[in-house]
Amino acid sequence: MTITKICVCGAGTMGSGIAQVSAQSGFDTILYELNTAVLEKARLAIEKNLGSLVEKGKLEATEREAITRRIQFTNDIRECRTDIVIEAIIEKMEAKTDLFNQLAAINPTDCIFASNTSSLSISSLAKKAANPGRVVGMHFFNPAPLMKLVEVVNTSYTAEIVTRDVCDLAKRMGKMPVVCKDSPGFIVNRVARPYYIESLRLVEEGLADFSQIDLLMESTGFKMGPFKLMDLIGNDVNYAVSCSVYEQLQQPERLRPSSIQKDKVEKGELGRKTKKGYYDYQDK
Repeated sequence: MTITKICVCGAGTMGSGIAQVSAQSGFDTILYELNTAVLEKARLAIEKNLGSLVEKGKLEATEREAITRRIQFTNDIRECRTDIVIEAIIEKMEAKTDLFNQLAAINPTDCIFASNTSSLSISSLAKKAANPGRVVGMHFFNPAPLMKLVEVVNTSYTAEIVTRDVCDLAKRMGKMPVVCKDSPGFIVNRVARPYYIESLRLVEEGLADFSQIDLLMESTGFKMGPFKLMDLIGNDVNYAVSCSVYEQLQQPERLRPSSIQKDKVEKGELGRKTKKGYYDYQDK
């Protein structure tokens, strides 16, 4: 199918970032979010990001206006008629399947339902969906406007044409699609767990502190140390993925989630989005 319209559901950091990428790539874009305050925050964030690109000479002012016009912000699900849905809502299976099934009722049968989940099973999501063959994973990375990789996650239900269409869409959005089978953590989050968990373990054992580990890792060539990266991703999101992979892989000791990160989540110290995580961002 020829995709011309994209509906992104969920206007948090990831959802608003995907919507920005979509509109910048020339697609008519719907950004759906029930919470009007979150929706307004997303609108302001996108405007700020585009304004920054204009200031840096990476975008013409006329282009910014055209991109802005391509985005429709709404909290009315009846307006979400589209070629493809990309959901980036709360990491709860029931919420995602309910959303997909509501949208299936108002969209044509060839509509694609893509999940940006980083921790839940795409197969389980497809199994509960109205049209399992049209369900696929489309996992972007934060920040979506900058990160090139998109994991396209197949299940035993996913139609081949859906995978091809989503890979083609990712390329049209300036991304690099990598197709993988549905499994705990997919590829990137599975590989990345030791980077986070071993770093946290070093702190738990009193061998180093957050900034020392970040400095060491960055000096060896990593663009961002593990603690700065967890603060960027959000400790709630990162911890949820760690817990999910740990449980789905039968609780291997090497992947046991950290009590330090659990404590951060319980205190609401989620990182940049709450102005405090492993570092303090009050002045940023």
